[in-house]
Amino acid sequence: MATDKELSDFLENVERRAFKQAVYAVRKDESALDIVQDAMIKLAEKYGDKPAAELPMLFQRILQTTILDYFRREKVRNTWISLFSGFSRQDGDDEDFDILSSYEAEEGTTAAESSADQYERAQTLHLIEQEVEKLPARQREAFLMRYWQDMDVAETAEAMGCSEGSVKTHCSRATHTLAAALKAKGIKL
Repeated sequence: MATDKELSDFLENVERRAFKQAVYAVRKDESALDIVQDAMIKLAEKYGDKPAAELPMLFQRILQTTILDYFRREKVRNTWISLFSGFSRQDGDDEDFDILSSYEAEEGTTAAESSADQYERAQTLHLIEQEVEKLPARQREAFLMRYWQDMDVAETAEAMGCSEGSVKTHCSRATHTLAAALKAKGIKL
């Protein structure tokens, strides 16, 4: 177990070499100082109770990990800076620029809806799905093909193996049945 004096002496002896190593890696004096300081603090806090003979190996590993962490943070930071740089103003006047005000949702889109509106829409869709399931099989099939799968009358007739007139009749009956059922539940479309 290393004494406080041994740990202090070790850190004092390794400080210059660690700084040079960090500077060579990150190419910034200020960042290198921060990295060395973080590595020294980690060594003292987590491994101060280890034998003095193990300190050089532990410190080297901590220093390398701290340098890698620095590069990871820089990569993330640079990614966000590059992503948000596209939101800056074209005239160069960024003093009063607010990214949130420039990225407001357009009126009438789902992004502009309140959570209450989104919940109400989800509930309405759930009720519609329940009523569609109650339709007779042929009406449901014609309705889903025409209005949910966006097939035209001829495609639907071919898929169902019936005439185009039958598809129109099934769809008309399905929409009337759905409209009446949803109106009874207080939903107006």
